[in-house]
Amino acid sequence: MTVIIAGERSGVGKTTVTLAILSYLKQHNFNVQSFKVGPDYIDPMFHHYVTGKSCYNLDSILTSESYTKICYFKQIQTSEYGLIEGVMGLFDGIPDAERIPLGSTAQIASILNLPVILVLDCSRLSGSIAAIALGFKTLNPNLNIAGLILNKIGSDRHLELLKTSLKPIDIPIIGMIKRQENITIPDRHLGLIPTDELPKLNLLIQDLAKLAETWFDWEQLLPLLKYTPTTRFLEETRFLMPLILMGNKKIKIAIAKDAAFNFYYAENLEILQQLGAELIEWSPLKDDSLPPGIQGLYFGGGFPEVFAEQLSQNQMALKAVKNAILSGIPTYAECGGLMYLCENIIDFENNSWSMVGVLPTTTIMGKSLKLGYYQAKVLKTTPVLLKNEIVIGHEFHRSELTQNSTQPLYEMQRFFSSEINNPVLEGWGNLPNLHGSYLHLHWGNRIDIPTRFLEHCRNYQL
Repeated sequence: MTVIIAGERSGVGKTTVTLAILSYLKQHNFNVQSFKVGPDYIDPMFHHYVTGKSCYNLDSILTSESYTKICYFKQIQTSEYGLIEGVMGLFDGIPDAERIPLGSTAQIASILNLPVILVLDCSRLSGSIAAIALGFKTLNPNLNIAGLILNKIGSDRHLELLKTSLKPIDIPIIGMIKRQENITIPDRHLGLIPTDELPKLNLLIQDLAKLAETWFDWEQLLPLLKYTPTTRFLEETRFLMPLILMGNKKIKIAIAKDAAFNFYYAENLEILQQLGAELIEWSPLKDDSLPPGIQGLYFGGGFPEVFAEQLSQNQMALKAVKNAILSGIPTYAECGGLMYLCENIIDFENNSWSMVGVLPTTTIMGKSLKLGYYQAKVLKTTPVLLKNEIVIGHEFHRSELTQNSTQPLYEMQRFFSSEINNPVLEGWGNLPNLHGSYLHLHWGNRIDIPTRFLEHCRNYQL
């Protein structure tokens, strides 16, 4: 079947519950495939750390409803169990007339026809918990709320009050977690701290597995997680766009991959490989040169602001990247990658650190968060997009540029179903071989994007 872990709002413990379940399953040698609703990068890192398998994003806005089905059914096929972590609250998303907000956990549950386990923060509730549970159950009767996980229970007396209140609602209680002061996942300005920076993560995973064993009703939960292959996989994937290989010789693409750059959708990298790319990981933090013989550069997002001093000190890498880009190597840089290519990064302490310098602007960290989906019209042809194309992407950053490009890549407006904003200009297209923008793109439904990138890379030799 497979089940979705949803919350009544953000911060109720979805990630903790999800990781606890995954840790328990992995500890017992179950083969489990995980997914994450929405454009998140960091939660999938934790999933991957626990399961040893890539976690895939299910996002109907960045891709489409049909591709969401394709991704789910394609990736779940070889697994015994499946688990999907939701985003924000169950019904949080872009408002829609049918009461299933676009991009919400509820929409993914509806698209895939999967049951939902609702995590409730009980720390300041007793009898009122019933009204909350009943509201979620009845707001959209087509959704199947298959169970509840009660989190942050204060005492045995508190638990009895909650259970008594919920009894008339007739939703199974699948987990009852008392307050866990010793289990915390550290966070910072863009969410959780990534796995690469947590040296005691193994101990945390062990604690989460024990929590799941102690507080979850596995007789109820395990059947919900169990996946039984169906013919629906063939029905959904028959529309999958064919992948056309770029010839017999592998196209070597350098992927910036370290603690500073690690925001990549698993499918973006896999699609490049399926198209004929050889992905060569290198570290702008530690390596003093680019990999030999590469034909393209791919800089994902991450936290260059956190590692700005270390990046700045690696002058050999900065010079190598600058020389390669100025020599014409096709380069794709998103968000953190864009910041790295600027002249400087000014961090939260107002320290300025020199960067690559192919973009004549400086990145400065701010307090306000730029967050949301955007629809963008392409203003200038790049190695990945053609002028006048329309793409939908996602932005999530606290930095801004001190100077905008005289040749912007995009004319953008927020993606809402019933609201039109004044468009803004964004991205840098001052070099014909460079695509640099804050906008994150998922390539699952747009195979033409990585195909075009590799076509440009195939014609280049460093």
